[in-house]
Amino acid sequence: MTTNATHLTHHLYPTIIAGGVGSRLWPRSRKSSPKQFLDLMGNGRSMLQEAYDRMTPLVPADHIYVITNREYVDMVRAQLPDVPAENIVGEPAARGSAAAIGLGAIHLLNRDPDAVMAVLTADHLIRRPDVLRDALVGGADLAQSGELITLGIRPTYPETGYGYIEMGDALGQFNGMEARRVRRFREKPDLATAQAFLEAGNFVWNSGMFVWRADVIMAQFQRFMPELHAALTGLQPALNGPDAAAAFDAFWMPLQGNVTIDYGVMEKADRVAVFPVDLGWHDIGSWAALLEVLPKDADGNVAHARHLHHDSSNVLVFSKDRLIATIGLEDMIVVDTGDVVLVMPADRAQDVKKIIQALQKRGLNEYLE
Repeated sequence: MTTNATHLTHHLYPTIIAGGVGSRLWPRSRKSSPKQFLDLMGNGRSMLQEAYDRMTPLVPADHIYVITNREYVDMVRAQLPDVPAENIVGEPAARGSAAAIGLGAIHLLNRDPDAVMAVLTADHLIRRPDVLRDALVGGADLAQSGELITLGIRPTYPETGYGYIEMGDALGQFNGMEARRVRRFREKPDLATAQAFLEAGNFVWNSGMFVWRADVIMAQFQRFMPELHAALTGLQPALNGPDAAAAFDAFWMPLQGNVTIDYGVMEKADRVAVFPVDLGWHDIGSWAALLEVLPKDADGNVAHARHLHHDSSNVLVFSKDRLIATIGLEDMIVVDTGDVVLVMPADRAQDVKKIIQALQKRGLNEYLE
């Protein structure tokens, strides 16, 4: 790392957002053990631990923060014992990604008025973590001038499940990484539009990872989300003190809606830049995504179980204890958690939410806890 890069990382604080439940990976991912705490890759590390591991070559452990739900704080502490307890921040109630990011920002500003915040996710697979670290150092450099930086993933196929970012003029190189002006954010497209984006060559997937100065994002909240800004400003002096619980009751709990950072700030702000990067990035949002990215055995199956099969291929099998036997299955997912067995074609993986809705409707919440 160059001297300049070392200087930039001195004020860099990777902040991992780890609050979701990951219901599309039910029945493994549940309220009591969401996907970010699971070893989905089969390598002995959870998704959260992998997110942490990507940052430790770049900054000391005490620069890493985690924003999660209050009920998961102990789980985070158990999985990340080297992160100081005060860096693991529990929201008393979910109020959307903008609020979660704001909560991280006020913690950082209390510690370091020159803090640069890197907003990272706890549920993405990144096969090229070195490129991510380079982009964060480059982002920290560009962020000094007040830019809001997002990381855009170079698309490899016309995906309809992600938002896109349309890129404009080049802004130069930062730590060897290209930066471009963001022209606009685009909603999840239909297939024809996604194909057109891919062919145009100036569109990237919106990764949900960002870099900015903590004081700059607070100024953006003041401009575009004044109620959130007022709540954060009210909370800030009480953080980690004896009045914290009362301050959360007074300022956090009344916040309305679950506003995303994209909708709340990024789509409206003036100075937004993007680093188009190839991170070997995958959003592990569903069982089909796991089947796609996990290494397959000689028969073309992903078996995190004792799997005996005849004439089966491209099947993902998970079971803690049981032997799973399959015959003639193709492109299927079989998940056994002891109390639930889920069987579905891989291309129906998005319909897991329909089962969750049916369980809720019938009052069978014990299968969701």
